[in-house]
Amino acid sequence: MSETASRESTPPVSTEARLLSPSAAHWADVLRRTDHDVYHLPEYAGLDAKVTGGTPAAFWYQEEEHAFLLPLILRGIPDSDLLDAVSPYGYTGPVSDASHEDTAFWRRACDQMVETLCANGVVTTFVRLHPLLPPPLDVLDGVGAVVQHGETVSVDLSLSREAMWRETRRDHRNQINRARRAGVEVVFDDWERLEEWVTIYHENMQRLGASQYYFYPCEHLTALHEAVGDRMHLAVALVDGEVVGGSTFFEYRGIVEGHVASTRHREGHHADKLLYDEIRLWAKDRGNAIMHVGGGVGGAEDLLFSYKAGFSSGRHSFHTWRVVTNGAAYANLLARRGIPPESVDISGYFPSYRKLG
Repeated sequence: MSETASRESTPPVSTEARLLSPSAAHWADVLRRTDHDVYHLPEYAGLDAKVTGGTPAAFWYQEEEHAFLLPLILRGIPDSDLLDAVSPYGYTGPVSDASHEDTAFWRRACDQMVETLCANGVVTTFVRLHPLLPPPLDVLDGVGAVVQHGETVSVDLSLSREAMWRETRRDHRNQINRARRAGVEVVFDDWERLEEWVTIYHENMQRLGASQYYFYPCEHLTALHEAVGDRMHLAVALVDGEVVGGSTFFEYRGIVEGHVASTRHREGHHADKLLYDEIRLWAKDRGNAIMHVGGGVGGAEDLLFSYKAGFSSGRHSFHTWRVVTNGAAYANLLARRGIPPESVDISGYFPSYRKLG
């Protein structure tokens, strides 16, 4: 009899489920046992919660052999005493030491998540799933709705330098070469240059009309660096000693993830593309396995996605997971906004009661 069939016919003897604070020993214990990324760290969730004004937590579920963990940020719902939950910024999603084939375990964990969050006043949950560490999507879809948004791009760092260069689109190669000929220099982990680069980053956010959420202050990036230590890095591009661009990124368990990047607008030095090239070479030389470049805005195949796709042929599906954890409270919140519950598709804007206008 298979493990899956055995579990479906023999319920576990004992289970535990609860919401954890970042300091909880269970959070660290699950991470020691599972494949995960920097976004799953309690330190990361704690700092992201300060930006969003929420409370960091993780849903934890334990059986005799296996555990399940999902980091979350709990947010107060305006004009109510209820909460909703979102995953920390970036690619999080649930992690477990149970195999994907053990669908019975995953389903029990998800069911317990709904029950536990509901008991703690949480009405809905919105989770960005990790493209490199996907959970069993069919199980998650049976509990809520899994929505595919598009693809993300990655660079296989096991390739030779020559192979990575061949994978780079011709226009990107030409501009990287121009940047090198122009004397653009990339320097790693000179954190004294952070403030210079953040000024450029904020200028670009203003030009793009980005929401206030994305205006990370220098203090936040410094605190994040202090929290995760040498798992976070800074690369800055210099022209005649002046910072013209930069990127913060994570290096964790063989995965390199871009965090925030920006270069001065319309300088003609192509420092942005040189930064990508230098970071992937740096990451390869340090023995990492993959560099996750990310995708377009909201997972769309837009100009940003096209730009990133010019660095590699590696592709991964990006999904979000939406769950209504308290149906009655959700319907009541919709009714307050004059939205008939039967007219709402949770695969669209979610949660609908937070939609403006």
